[in-house]
Amino acid sequence: MTEAILKKIKQLPPLPESAMQIEAVYQDPDSSFRDMVKILEKDPLLTADILKAANSPLYGFSREINAISQAVGLFGMGTVRGFALASIVKKSFSLDLSPYGINNDMFSALSKKQHALVTSWCIRKENKLLGVLSPAAFLVEIGKVLIAQQIIFDNKQEEFRDALAALGNVEEAERQVVGTDTPEVSATIFKQWKFEEGLVDVLAHCMAPDEAENPDNVKPSAILNAVRLAVPINSVITEASIEEAKEVIEKYDLNLEAFEVSIEQFK
Repeated sequence: MTEAILKKIKQLPPLPESAMQIEAVYQDPDSSFRDMVKILEKDPLLTADILKAANSPLYGFSREINAISQAVGLFGMGTVRGFALASIVKKSFSLDLSPYGINNDMFSALSKKQHALVTSWCIRKENKLLGVLSPAAFLVEIGKVLIAQQIIFDNKQEEFRDALAALGNVEEAERQVVGTDTPEVSATIFKQWKFEEGLVDVLAHCMAPDEAENPDNVKPSAILNAVRLAVPINSVITEASIEEAKEVIEKYDLNLEAFEVSIEQFK
């Protein structure tokens, strides 16, 4: 982690009280479905954002979800936590992703598609992992915002574009030009905000699951790795990107059948 990026992270404002309340409920083993609903219903704007996200065609529900209680019931507390945190966190950043050749709408589409694939893939047999994977999938790319800011500040846009073209790998280009990469920055942001160690560990090691500090985080890190390979930065899923994801799935003995069913919805 470079000093310049670390300084940017330390200067980030704290998350609003609504995020802290959601986290307190989610982390409390004695909390219930109703407790989460009550917290979310206190914030009409957040409620509207969550319902808009939950009603995306990416999730494939035939009927409209028109109440927070319905969303929590269908998706579970972990996934709705991801919807809420994504809405809150993204409002904490000024977005300019131009060094990556994408605009804000494309960046939003990337996060939504990665999250929808994680949810569809895991909701039946790996639902317990969604507490970590839902916010991780929505927010793993948030580090690009600070990296882009640094590239622009250093006037290295052309150097970064050349590195992307030459290397063909976003993280390698980031490390070459800026000295850090998206997963490391994203993990450090959430460590700064004092999120649970499991989420930080999964974000930090999604490119190298075997290096996760906790063995329990190898599987979710591998799932996030596969999803990021399947849905690259331009959000265009190709046969090549699917094959890259399948290599990770095979290596870590993940559920290939569920992945294939899920990915078919996005092609």
